[in-house]
Amino acid sequence: MSEKQQTREYLKQVIKLSIPAVLAQISSIIMQYIDASMVGSLGAAATAAIGLVSSTTWLFGGLCVSAATGFSVQVAQLIGAEREKDAKDVLRHAILCTMVFGLIASAVGIGISSYLPVWLGGAEEIRGNASRYFLIYACALPAAQMRHTAGSALQCSGDMKVPSRLNIMMCGLDVVFNSFLIFPTRQISLAGILVTMPGAGMGVTGAALGTALAEAVTAVLMLYAVCFRSKRLRLAGRRQLFAAQADLTGGVSVEDSFPEIPATFCFQPKYLHTALRLALPMAFEHTVMCGAHIAETRIVAPLGTVSVAANSLAVTAESLCYMPGSGIGTAATTLVGQSIGAGKPERAKRYANLAVMLGAAVMTCTGGLMFLGAPLMFSMLTPDAAIRELGVRVLRIEAFAEPLFAVSIVTAGALRGAGDTLIPSMINLASMWGVRITAASLLAPRLGLVGVWIAMCGELCVRGLLFLVRLLRGKWMETGHGRAVT
Repeated sequence: MSEKQQTREYLKQVIKLSIPAVLAQISSIIMQYIDASMVGSLGAAATAAIGLVSSTTWLFGGLCVSAATGFSVQVAQLIGAEREKDAKDVLRHAILCTMVFGLIASAVGIGISSYLPVWLGGAEEIRGNASRYFLIYACALPAAQMRHTAGSALQCSGDMKVPSRLNIMMCGLDVVFNSFLIFPTRQISLAGILVTMPGAGMGVTGAALGTALAEAVTAVLMLYAVCFRSKRLRLAGRRQLFAAQADLTGGVSVEDSFPEIPATFCFQPKYLHTALRLALPMAFEHTVMCGAHIAETRIVAPLGTVSVAANSLAVTAESLCYMPGSGIGTAATTLVGQSIGAGKPERAKRYANLAVMLGAAVMTCTGGLMFLGAPLMFSMLTPDAAIRELGVRVLRIEAFAEPLFAVSIVTAGALRGAGDTLIPSMINLASMWGVRITAASLLAPRLGLVGVWIAMCGELCVRGLLFLVRLLRGKWMETGHGRAVT
């Protein structure tokens, strides 16, 4: 096969794995749009209440993702090395260890829920709703952790379709649950016919509860998919009853007639040690970066309810642009991880480079669409004219950062598949605190929310350049060819 043909085949593989992940990410953002629109119809205070604690929910969510990634990278590399039995052992450890972590994170979240809005400097009028929203979010963390753990294991085994479909289903469930829980009983018009729609009228609390219920249902289905349906990772083995076979069937095999039983579990510290080595840099990164987001929230909070609401909705609107990059980054993690596990570092490099180029191209297009479509986006998110005007201004600033933002997202995914989590974490920390927070604190008093988003745009460009240098220098492949497992 010629070099050109090989490159074409590799690119097809990147696209093949990216599409389901991208669709799942986009569906998730559409869900956020619908959620934001539902809550936005309740007024600026309701939107600001959720926006106030959003940086803290990102922190807890990021920690859950880090815990899952510590094991899923091992799964990808073991699958690539054709060591499926070991991959299944890693999955068993992942479910046990991350469930314990999810319960601990939930307990911490519940404990701080009543104090958090005060710590973040939220106005008195939004503290109650913000506290209740975060409390329910914290209660759902074990379910969210299991969804991340099972879903990332499936993705790293090469199965993108099942987790993507389940995540899309979760979006639909969230919309359905929210429509009943947020609004009171009301009449709606369907094809000119008035229909009574039942509702609980719980407002912001209903939004949190609807999301929590959707998380719980999806977590159960995701665990079922990986434990019992996955071709490579299912954790059941057939009972062999050859002694009774002749008596039952006169010599006809009945192996398939007996139920499956779990294999014997024996805890092996090496899997946990490897997971900690991979996850701790990511967890530290998420903690410090979300600390930066919290600091950013404190910078925005004194600017007023309109600014807090516009900032929250602009973040939601912008995520529609970077979620395709996130999906491509997920595909890069799988392809690079499996290539490393198969002992083919050059193939891993090629997959990483192609994924980054694809991500940059896609997000350049979505950035342009975001710039042109910003007014339409905000018209769907809120009826408040002041929030719309400010949100459109800051969203258009961010559009210019999307190409390099894509480079950072996809490169981070590729490096993660190679087991390189420490240096990317350091890059993110230095960029976030050294550029964004410093610049935002200087510009916010002078330019308001616009200054905060100028700082954000500049920081994402710096971050993308740093990741590009890391990718092209190839240092991430030098130590043991990037292998995370042995």
